[in-house]
Amino acid sequence: MTIKQTPDLAQIRAMVPEMRRVKCIHFVGIGGAGMSGIAEVLLNEGYQITGSDIAENAVTQRLSSKGATIFIGHVDTNIEQASVIVVSTAINESNPEVAAARSKRIPIVRRAEMLAELMRFRHGIAVAGTHGKTTTTALVTQIYNEAGLDPTFVNGGLVKSTGTNAQLGSSRILIAEADESDASFLHLQPMVTIVTNIEADHMDTYGGDFSTLKQTFVDFIHNLPFYGQAIMCVDDPVIRELIPRVSRQVITYGFSADADVRIENYRQEGQQGKFTVVRQGCDNLDITLNIPGRHNALNASAAIAVASEDEVSDDAILRAMESTQGTGRRFDQLGVFDTGNGQAMLVDDYGHHPTEVDVTIKAARAGWTDKRLVMVFQPHRYTRTRDLYEDFANVLEQVDVLLILDVYSAGETPIANADSRSLCRTIRTRGKVDPIFVPDIDTLPSVLANVLQDGDLVLTQGAGDIGKVAKKLATLKLNVEKMQNS
Repeated sequence: MTIKQTPDLAQIRAMVPEMRRVKCIHFVGIGGAGMSGIAEVLLNEGYQITGSDIAENAVTQRLSSKGATIFIGHVDTNIEQASVIVVSTAINESNPEVAAARSKRIPIVRRAEMLAELMRFRHGIAVAGTHGKTTTTALVTQIYNEAGLDPTFVNGGLVKSTGTNAQLGSSRILIAEADESDASFLHLQPMVTIVTNIEADHMDTYGGDFSTLKQTFVDFIHNLPFYGQAIMCVDDPVIRELIPRVSRQVITYGFSADADVRIENYRQEGQQGKFTVVRQGCDNLDITLNIPGRHNALNASAAIAVASEDEVSDDAILRAMESTQGTGRRFDQLGVFDTGNGQAMLVDDYGHHPTEVDVTIKAARAGWTDKRLVMVFQPHRYTRTRDLYEDFANVLEQVDVLLILDVYSAGETPIANADSRSLCRTIRTRGKVDPIFVPDIDTLPSVLANVLQDGDLVLTQGAGDIGKVAKKLATLKLNVEKMQNS
């Protein structure tokens, strides 16, 4: 599938003149990664953007600096200028802004519906899957930028090479992360989809039925036109099972011998992965990938598969792989910090599912074989901790030193025996590592100071507010104080 390279952003706008009647678009929950990305693209398109969230963050500050009006807190008066309301998954009908919009008959759309509108007349590349979406989206974006194709992109995390998670490009290409957490990715109608893997996550959305989740992914792929392409990881057993049910062109990738785009001879040298990509009908590519881990080699090969089908030059692919800076909070190397008795390397990672934590540990072990691995883990949601309890225990016991923070609830009520104390006790009984429970996140620096040795690799892991703590750690000199244990 070859992309016609034309400066046709104005033509795209002209295709939907009715959309220009919308003057002000209000985002409820604008501080989230997915919401803010769409808001920024629309802001750059010339729309008036307003939005609200419960707290200010770097994202809301960025949008404000670009001309958006940001309200802290949710009140009905925030929507006075709005022509349409966009809501995130976390927003329910009891929100005062949603209630006010209902009473005023202002259209209310979900985030994915607005993303679908952006994609409607573009060459859409949608990246879906349980893990790896954000990094894969960033890698596709980097390749197309290197090729001079100037895509629009909307990602679920910071694309470090661009300094943002979203950008309006001048071409007809739109690269977007597709969110399966609430099944809203079914609104999207791309030309190309990537499916990285499928595991049991966000099961409340799917009634606790894994077969429903799998069928939803098939339905998502079938949103492609009959001439579209599905790029699918054949290493994943669930994807391999589903491929016979897909009635679109499928291009597979992975380490498997039968993959259409195959990874060979993978090795990790520090933060870089080096491997060969074997493609059907194209030259082999010797890749130097500037982010570590076999899982990132898979993410890269997905991006390479898409770019190869779009006839992007091999030189652009190679440059993108070697120059990528990765994404925010995905094996994010924050440098070294002074421990008081030496120095420790600090890495921050967003992964909050056992599979994500496992591949991050493996990448750290493979790249820094001489270092003790000290993990600070913050469980995310009581339901996820309950549903994947044994998997978490199996993965977390692999590290040398383990500190576990209280569960980041994300609004959930506590569940008995699915909390951090229980997880600590379960792991401790196995005898491989003696976890330290840290009930107060503010005490983490003093607790760390008691366990760190010169040369350690500290990995802060989780999707809650642990990322903010990681950034603070990078600026601290840790002093030894009394350790708090459970």
